[in-house]
Amino acid sequence: MKKFVWTRKKKSSVGDKVFTIVNTVILTIFVIITLYPILNTLAISFNDGTDALRGGIYLWPRLFTWKNYQTIIHKQNLLTATEISILRTVIATVVQLFVTALLSYVLSRKNFIFRKQISLLYVLTMYVNGGLIPTFMLYKSLGLTNSFWVYIIPGMVSAFNMLVIRTYMVGLPDSLQESAEIDGAGHFTIFLRIIVPLCKPVFATIALFIAVYQWNSWFDTMLYNRMRGEFTTLQYELMKLLSSVTNNSSNAETMKQASNQVTPASIRAAATIITSLPIVCLYPFLQRYFVTGLTIGGVKE
Repeated sequence: MKKFVWTRKKKSSVGDKVFTIVNTVILTIFVIITLYPILNTLAISFNDGTDALRGGIYLWPRLFTWKNYQTIIHKQNLLTATEISILRTVIATVVQLFVTALLSYVLSRKNFIFRKQISLLYVLTMYVNGGLIPTFMLYKSLGLTNSFWVYIIPGMVSAFNMLVIRTYMVGLPDSLQESAEIDGAGHFTIFLRIIVPLCKPVFATIALFIAVYQWNSWFDTMLYNRMRGEFTTLQYELMKLLSSVTNNSSNAETMKQASNQVTPASIRAAATIITSLPIVCLYPFLQRYFVTGLTIGGVKE
């Protein structure tokens, strides 16, 4: 005999309806506030530079042109700089994440007797550093200046990232590691086969942090590799292009002759779109790990 189950839709109260409406309005406002600067920058990047000086461009270009992107793409040494930026981002992310994860695993072990002292030393580096000139002299004496490895070696360990990963690992059950040790597994086996699979959310979060920092960095290129064109990054070349356009635009004769030309604002908008596009494409794949990894890794009991 069939049993019929009668279900009745729960009736929403007035408070629930008011909350839904207010929540929808607030989130819609936040979406508009978040998307408008991006769409406005995209519109300016596709608009004629001289026409953009008149203002009044909001969500779509008034005089469409590819001139801004063509100016950037035709810049000399841009392809090599792009390759260096991609190579730097990939290698630095993998190396820094692996080394920081190993250090975090060691400092998360409760039977490691110096874990508090070593953790304190790393925390101190977040507040105290040697300064710009001593750091430059140190890198020069180590042979890191005018070298690609200046992008990789100095940043192999980040104290902030180490604390986030270590806190996440401390929250894992000790019984998992104890069972593996009883079965004869060593520390490296435990790290690779138990810790790494369980730490995917926090690893994805930290990897995104590292990749964004490495991709957007240009100041270290100006300090350590500006004399070696084969090691300059995309962001540094775009910064030089923007400075060049700004200086040319300050010339009154150049401004008079400007017709369908680029301007600092249009070049800045196009450079912003180019530099942010890889991160925008990468973020959706890591977004599902982002909240979980940062929340669990950042909370200390």
